[in-house]
Amino acid sequence: MPKYAILVLPAANRVYTDNSVRLMRAELAVFGTSVLESDVHQPAEESIAGVDYLTFHTEKLSDRDISFISNLSSMYALFEITDGLFRPIEIDRLDRFDSDLLTIQKYPGKTNELFTKLLLNVTALGSAEPDALLDRPLRVLDPLCGRGTTLNQAMMYGFDACGVETASKDFDEYERFIRTWLKNKRVKHRADSGQVRKHKAKVGRRLNIEYGVDREQYKAGNTRELSYVNADTLACTEFFRPRSFDLIVTDAPYGVAHGSRRGATGTPSRRPLDLLTDAIPAWLRLLRPGGAIGISWNTYVLRKDDLIALLGDAGLEIAHGEYEFAHRVDQAITRDLVVARKPG
Repeated sequence: MPKYAILVLPAANRVYTDNSVRLMRAELAVFGTSVLESDVHQPAEESIAGVDYLTFHTEKLSDRDISFISNLSSMYALFEITDGLFRPIEIDRLDRFDSDLLTIQKYPGKTNELFTKLLLNVTALGSAEPDALLDRPLRVLDPLCGRGTTLNQAMMYGFDACGVETASKDFDEYERFIRTWLKNKRVKHRADSGQVRKHKAKVGRRLNIEYGVDREQYKAGNTRELSYVNADTLACTEFFRPRSFDLIVTDAPYGVAHGSRRGATGTPSRRPLDLLTDAIPAWLRLLRPGGAIGISWNTYVLRKDDLIALLGDAGLEIAHGEYEFAHRVDQAITRDLVVARKPG
């Protein structure tokens, strides 16, 4: 049985680098049980000539298997090991744009872009149509999108990307960034931004961008959507059609900015469980049957069992529950993820 080795993509964040092989091992296992044609055997973190690799055994990889594996979050290069020699295998990423779409933004609290890719991948593989990751453009919603890390990764894959964020500063910063990036990269697009009103009252702001992954597709009318709404996530159903998203992918914050309003005073609660309890029913109205939701969060402020119970009470089926994705971010944050599928 052939043996393969994955060279890990170097990361600027040293703490994440220390966890990247272990996380990709779990991610590879999800690919193996969801979409790969052959079973993955003996996945292991292995140091070869002083360099860390993720190695595994399987039947000879098909072209489609290689296309899936090429999109592992920390994939840098893929080799087949034969008689101690490394034969490079050409990888086939979904990436439609330059990597600086993901890396150029720097700000405190930014979710690691490699982890964001991992979360998007395992959420897509947790849906009723895991093969759709390669086969068609998916519609992705991040209902707590901050400055758009998830939106950018979805855009990188050529997916439709939509987000909701209550912080006006994040909306302004993202609009400034993405307009500049599209202009500098000469990506053909149309953009408009402004206030959203209902019954003469302002309910938020919205940035809509229609773009082509290349000039030919843009001219042919084969365009993708990028939409960012500056409003309360609990009001997301006012801005998007029911059952219009394949995936919901978000990194749950734990500060007061996204706090759920609780009690007679209407003051924000800092408890992420309160926010998710109030928000998940609204989010799920936007998710198609068979679609999946992936949530990452800080385990110090929310127990995994409580989040799983919340998703189960909402009628969702937990996916990939047997795999371990918890990892340290800093002394105050240990991050984990959960994926759940909407029946249908």
